[in-house]
Amino acid sequence: MNTCTFRAPFFNHSKHQSSNSLSIFQYSTNNSFKMNNSKNNPQLSFDESAYEAERLRLDAKARESMAIEAAEIEDDPKGWKWVIRKRIWDLMEASNIAHFPRPVHHRIPNFVGAPAAADKLSRLEVFLEAKCVKVNPDTPQKQVRFLTLNGGKKLLTPQPRLRTGFFSVLEADTLNPSTMNEACTSVGVAKYGRPIGLDEKIKVDLIVIGSVAVDPKTGARLGKGEGFAELEYGMLRYMGAIDDSTPVVTSVHDEQLVDDIPVEKLLIHDVPVDIICTPTQVIFTNTSIPKPEGIYWDKLSPEKLSQIKILRQLKAKIERETGQKLPTGPSEKLPPTAQRRQRQKR
Repeated sequence: MNTCTFRAPFFNHSKHQSSNSLSIFQYSTNNSFKMNNSKNNPQLSFDESAYEAERLRLDAKARESMAIEAAEIEDDPKGWKWVIRKRIWDLMEASNIAHFPRPVHHRIPNFVGAPAAADKLSRLEVFLEAKCVKVNPDTPQKQVRFLTLNGGKKLLTPQPRLRTGFFSVLEADTLNPSTMNEACTSVGVAKYGRPIGLDEKIKVDLIVIGSVAVDPKTGARLGKGEGFAELEYGMLRYMGAIDDSTPVVTSVHDEQLVDDIPVEKLLIHDVPVDIICTPTQVIFTNTSIPKPEGIYWDKLSPEKLSQIKILRQLKAKIERETGQKLPTGPSEKLPPTAQRRQRQKR
């Protein structure tokens, strides 16, 4: 398969990127981009259907891997997390409190009332004062992404599972009313966002993350089990974009509130939340759980590292600059995925 190397943004070489920037990515010419050949003006165009098909294929592959891990919780020291996740996923399915995509297992659930929770989040002082907000790419936080852009703020969102690169930045003044809603989907981020690298100078004022379960008394949180929220947080710490004082907010259904996440069993890279927004309430957790200080290379398995190009680039960069080899975590069986029915864009 032939590949072409592009600098961010997707459609044109950016004059703001240096030749050795970490924001240089490879894309298959058979996937998201196609060449419109004309004699005088060959142009590169974005192939939306190919991008979405590839995203769905990789999404399904990841969910299959997560299902395998969930089936082996008896031998997993992190098995208690899967017990809580499954309980919440089962409850949401049985109570019919989730929208498409279904089933919710191995996903950040698209809970009923997500727009109401997003509205409460948008009224928070930390949101109103923020100039740049990092929001996860999952479906239930789509309205948060829209309210961020609609409020004239800069939106920082990770590319799904960090597969195609790192983060993309979207700014309201580059969009119009007809493109703003699309820009809040994964396809729209690829079309309208500006991919950045680890050398980007950016300050993030607020972090919004999705959750499967969260404890309102401690701020302890469980995601869907792949660890990307933690890796994204660690890389933003490395970049100097955030620090301990940067608020972390999640939006969930009230039924996703739990009281049995054992704080003492959380890992050093688990990210706690400061504020929880549900469709009915806002909770300030006053969490005392320490936030991660960066990427913990000794916890990062070779399998996970092999999945994420930007992490491999960062590791090589640090080793090159320090002249020291970074540690690697123990080997692991990576989490799975449930089959996604192709119905709508996220």
